[in-house]
Amino acid sequence: MSASTPSTSTPEALPEKPGGRHTGLIVAVIVVALAIIAGIIVAVTRNKDDDSTAGGTTTVKIGTTEAANDYWQVLKKKASAQGITIEVVSFNDYTQPNVALSQGQVDLNVFQHLLFLADYNVKHHDDLTPIAATYIVPLNIYSKKYQQVSQLPAGATVAIPNDATNQGRALLVLQKAGLLKLRDGGSALSTPADVIADQSTVKVKAIDAAQTAASLDGVDAAVVNNNFAADAGLDRNKVLYKDDATGKSADPYINIVAAKAADKDNETYKKVAKLWSDPEVQKSIIEQSGGTAKVVGDRPQADLDKILADLTADIKKSDS
Repeated sequence: MSASTPSTSTPEALPEKPGGRHTGLIVAVIVVALAIIAGIIVAVTRNKDDDSTAGGTTTVKIGTTEAANDYWQVLKKKASAQGITIEVVSFNDYTQPNVALSQGQVDLNVFQHLLFLADYNVKHHDDLTPIAATYIVPLNIYSKKYQQVSQLPAGATVAIPNDATNQGRALLVLQKAGLLKLRDGGSALSTPADVIADQSTVKVKAIDAAQTAASLDGVDAAVVNNNFAADAGLDRNKVLYKDDATGKSADPYINIVAAKAADKDNETYKKVAKLWSDPEVQKSIIEQSGGTAKVVGDRPQADLDKILADLTADIKKSDS
């Protein structure tokens, strides 16, 4: 029977169940309380998540061929103080870190100078970009047979790196040392074909950069990268000729922190890149290089962009 249907005999209203009205009120209070508690839990959880983001750590993977260098420990400590964990990803040769960066396997890389980066970008149609300068290292001439450049005999053989980005620099160093002449004064892109034989006193032998130090037993002298000289135990205070790693001519060889173009303005990455300007980090870099590295961590971004753009244009022109 419907409660709204009239009845011929109206029964007395059924008595309420003991506590019935109070039970409904209690249930309502419980529902409200549970809603409030749930809201508090959500708010607390959200706050914890926010605190975790703000006060936790962000991991940045950096690819390098120099993972054993002592300055990484100093750099990691500095980054940790800013809530950033640096994970160093080690690579065995120079062909890997840029590919890994481009593919997103690492967030940044630190192993190359601007000329190397320009050459890579052109050859791979990529747009990796520098976000900070780190240092410049010299490219010195070593010998196990002679102590002075003037002692090298006419026709002496000098080994130089055969890779495109170190070969031109090595030839320029030999020209500065007065050992050879390059066509049109030479450039960062010079090759052995640019050597003017009848105006040069030495012959060059282009070999793998990693083998230049080992080749000293079979050649009169060699132009050796700083890291390979250190690995071979060469005394960097007893070089045959000391490269001047300063001035505009050294700009192509500024080592940099590289990122994908899309990440150029990433605030976390910029914080990491700025660490190379920290005095303690720079001190460790200089010590690691045996006092030979020239730190350039304060080089403006605009300078780096222009140097890279100019080198890229030169490489494209030479390839055309």
